[in-house]
Amino acid sequence: MVGLFMVIGVLALFFLAMRVSNFNLNTTAESYRLTARFSNVGSIKVRSPVTMAGVRVGRVEAVTFDKASYEAIVTLRIDASVDTIPDDTFANIFTSGLLGEQYLALAPGGSPEYLRDGDEIANTQSALVLEQMIGQFLFKKAEAGS
Repeated sequence: MVGLFMVIGVLALFFLAMRVSNFNLNTTAESYRLTARFSNVGSIKVRSPVTMAGVRVGRVEAVTFDKASYEAIVTLRIDASVDTIPDDTFANIFTSGLLGEQYLALAPGGSPEYLRDGDEIANTQSALVLEQMIGQFLFKKAEAGS
């Protein structure tokens, strides 16, 4: 009985670890690629979720650095069922949860044209860096006090 309980406990921990790490066994799903350029991606990493209206519509496939423009290039793998993303969509990096996991959120625009495989999202908003925000706040307070 104790051995069976231990096996069940180890399996539960394994599935919990896979869920927390965004591991997905469904690799055969149809999808297409989009790219986006950011000046700062924060802690976005491979397999970070891509959402629209709070619903996961894809995952981050790769994060690379462009030596010419000094920007991060994020490659997104979007589910094929979500094939009507307007070409004026905004890509924003947000933080969720208590652990501060970052994800990429797509905010659709109003264009009648849609993004296709290999297209680039032109409108992006980089991750907010808490240290920079605090520094700006303190600088403004110091200026106001002078």
